[in-house]
Amino acid sequence: MLSILLTYLLLLLLVFLFQRKMIYFPDTYSIEDQQQRADQANLKLWPSTVDYRGLIAKTPQSTNKGTVIVFHGNAGSATDRTYYLDALEKLSYRVILAEYPGYAARKGAPSEQALISDGIQTAKQALNDFGGPVFLWGESLGGGVASGIVQSGQVPVKGIVLVTPFSSMADVAQHHYWFLLAKWLIKDKFDNIKNLKDYAGNTAILLAEQDEIIPNKLSLKLFDSLHHAKKLWSFKGANHNTLPLADELPYWQEVMQFVSGQNGVSP
Repeated sequence: MLSILLTYLLLLLLVFLFQRKMIYFPDTYSIEDQQQRADQANLKLWPSTVDYRGLIAKTPQSTNKGTVIVFHGNAGSATDRTYYLDALEKLSYRVILAEYPGYAARKGAPSEQALISDGIQTAKQALNDFGGPVFLWGESLGGGVASGIVQSGQVPVKGIVLVTPFSSMADVAQHHYWFLLAKWLIKDKFDNIKNLKDYAGNTAILLAEQDEIIPNKLSLKLFDSLHHAKKLWSFKGANHNTLPLADELPYWQEVMQFVSGQNGVSP
């Protein structure tokens, strides 16, 4: 029994020390490769190649409704999310695909503090460069970044869209790794319920009904906790990575009309 206990404690220690390797799965490459990937997608590094924070279209369409900053999920990189430009630029929004420290060609290492602090600076830069209004769109982990920016109060955020979000990263960790006491060991908590409790803007939540990564109960726990204007879109048959993304689908416009207050529900 003692050997079993010691083995278990050693496992807990290893999980604690290397937990960020279990949370963040960045694609990484050189700045030259990043530039090439951007060029192939008709994107440019923003605000500059030397110290870029994200990607925007080289030749944007009419963008008179504001700026949507997209914070992607925990895997890949911003270059994988060009479908946001396809859908949202058609609706007259400027789109910035934000990139995280430690992802793609950006220096640094991902953590809750690093991602949120960097996200605040990205949002400030967007406001400085383009003016308002600013909307935040967060995928899964990116929802935690968006909520952290909101909670900071450093940037006026008109509305937010959360795709397959969670109540907190601690809840997600406990769901998947309850046998490792994950809720108590996790460092990066991304507590969306706490971060959004005082938010006054409109919040849209997109839910995948067959989500195998973020259980629906955790997305709905967050939704139920919100006391401001909110609306839920639920996609039947979709799992965490198979939400419908075609730019002609009506939900894109419905979501942006809601978070911008165009449907009569004003933030």
